[in-house]
Amino acid sequence: MTDTHAHICSEAFDTDREAVLARASQAGIRSIVAVGEDLADAEKNMALAGRFPILKPAAGLYPTHLDMAAFEAMAAFIRAQRSSLVAIGEVGLDFWMVKTEEDRALQREIFTRFIALSVELDLPLNVHSRSAGRHAAELLIRNGARRVQLHAFDGKITAARPALEAGYFFSIPPSIVRSRQKQKLVRHLPLECLLVETDSPVLGPDPGVRNEPVNLGTSIRAIAEIKGVPEEQVVAAVTANTRRLYGF
Repeated sequence: MTDTHAHICSEAFDTDREAVLARASQAGIRSIVAVGEDLADAEKNMALAGRFPILKPAAGLYPTHLDMAAFEAMAAFIRAQRSSLVAIGEVGLDFWMVKTEEDRALQREIFTRFIALSVELDLPLNVHSRSAGRHAAELLIRNGARRVQLHAFDGKITAARPALEAGYFFSIPPSIVRSRQKQKLVRHLPLECLLVETDSPVLGPDPGVRNEPVNLGTSIRAIAEIKGVPEEQVVAAVTANTRRLYGF
């Protein structure tokens, strides 16, 4: 299995990161897509991936970074490290945190440029779309994005449907056990478009408790229960989907 979205570079793991990754490996997790929120995260992910082969580094700019210079620096880093990176992420839109139309316009522009970079370099996009799922899907489709993971999608199935029809993937965190929205989304989405993630250290099964990749099994069990299929079938499906999107 692959945890397709985790912040392993977070300082929340600085004291016991090796043990956290060992637990993940013992639980059958073979890869973890290590996403970041800024250039410091990207550089840390690269260094950590050199120490821990289970980590697959990504680089991105969290949507609340409304700074074109920061985008340019990140784009230069991604181009320079293209051969070592597995994804651009996380990037996207966040209308929960960003309220004014002026700031949202800049956010859309930065995201559009990341989409173009993804197409140019043929790298998957690991997308954040909090309170902006429909808008993110529209931008992705309009700008020709091909390889897309919508992480912890918080919209309705009607907002998800265009992305589904475009061939994009949706990753499900362990917080599904306490989220009726995530449960409803999984109920309506086919297994063929699902991935699993933890978004560690957040979005765990228990609010306020540090999440870690070993909890990927919680997502698997919840999907299996909702779909009424064996856990092995879910593992096989999300593994095949991860291979289709990421190539591993």
